[in-house]
Amino acid sequence: MHLVIIGGGVIGITTAWACRLRGWDVTVIEANETLARGACYANGAQISVSHPHPWSSPQAPRIAMESLFNPDAPFHWKPKWDCAEARWLALFLRECLPERHRRNTRAIAALGTFSLSVLRRWRSELDLQYDAVTRGILHLFFDEKAWQHGQAHAAELAELGICAVPCTPDEAIAIEPALAPHRDRLYGALHAPDDESGDAHAFTLALAERCAAAGVTIRTHTAAIGWQFRADGRAVLLVRENATAAASETVLEADEYILCAGVGSRALARPLLGDVPIHPVKGYSLTLPIRDPERIPTVSLTDESHRIVASRLGNRWRIAGTAELAGMDDRPDPARLVSLYRWGRQWGGDAVDWSQAEEWAGLRPMTPSGVPLIGKTRYRNVWINSGHGSLGWTLACGSAEAIAGLIAGDPPSVAFPFLT
Repeated sequence: MHLVIIGGGVIGITTAWACRLRGWDVTVIEANETLARGACYANGAQISVSHPHPWSSPQAPRIAMESLFNPDAPFHWKPKWDCAEARWLALFLRECLPERHRRNTRAIAALGTFSLSVLRRWRSELDLQYDAVTRGILHLFFDEKAWQHGQAHAAELAELGICAVPCTPDEAIAIEPALAPHRDRLYGALHAPDDESGDAHAFTLALAERCAAAGVTIRTHTAAIGWQFRADGRAVLLVRENATAAASETVLEADEYILCAGVGSRALARPLLGDVPIHPVKGYSLTLPIRDPERIPTVSLTDESHRIVASRLGNRWRIAGTAELAGMDDRPDPARLVSLYRWGRQWGGDAVDWSQAEEWAGLRPMTPSGVPLIGKTRYRNVWINSGHGSLGWTLACGSAEAIAGLIAGDPPSVAFPFLT
């Protein structure tokens, strides 16, 4: 069986590997010149199974309204006349209802736990090198109200089978000594010992090398542009070589197709599933060379109050955060980077080289529920594995294993709403 996977990011490449492990012939097509240049290029680097709660929560409408009057808010949105965005926001508000939020959280937690187990198995089997740190994530809290919320969060995670241990400031410092200079700022912390961090871009490239060595064909500069539909209920992909408008369209034949194109999935999926609710949400990061390794934490951090994460990647420090609705514009807005610079200087000071900061913004493919779309489309030989939002790195390996299992007819025993 020959499969074509559309998209060469972390979702597409992990899917390619899961399919190749089953002995199938696999071709990956990527519109860009190189792989993994989208949302996984410089993300927050966390494998955060301990953060299964989607953004669509009962508190989200209040946070969104407050952001309209606060340029420094973690979420940024300027209302505009955009029908697609308005529809997505309406669906997002529906998913904020408490029962829907709880249902979505359970689904993400189940897939995240499964995905972590797959990641660990592959890493062990393949000896993948991507600056992985397996010391968990520390969620930091700075006042009593936030800490009470954190403890409630730990209890919710325990019900989902996810470990998060409440820590005093001194216990947090024992886990991560680089926090010692900030002792007076901490009120408490949660340590999620099973979580990890690592460079998603490096992981994707390393796994792509294993794919190529195992016989997977990887074609860059090849854009998927549409479909031809046949009377037997099957579809055939149309592609454009060199990904330029002047190039001619060609047909790329395959037995099965899997759509893993991130924010590009919406247009390609429309004739397959209708108006697919995948919308781009821009995230930002800074990546900084480390001057004084002893002063930069190795354990990944999550500042819950500012919704900022920081991860150690070898001799680099990645600071990431904010969410912005800006359409398909993936250019960094200097105003949105201010909060990351401020946070980084407070916690890193001169232990990093600010003159060499790499600024980045990328578009996360978000569904209103936060739950990715994994499974069948209305055409019997086309599948989708997309819409992972800010958790693409966390959910990638499990999503890949799941879609391969669905195609093979033996889906994993994960309590997740696969499209069937």
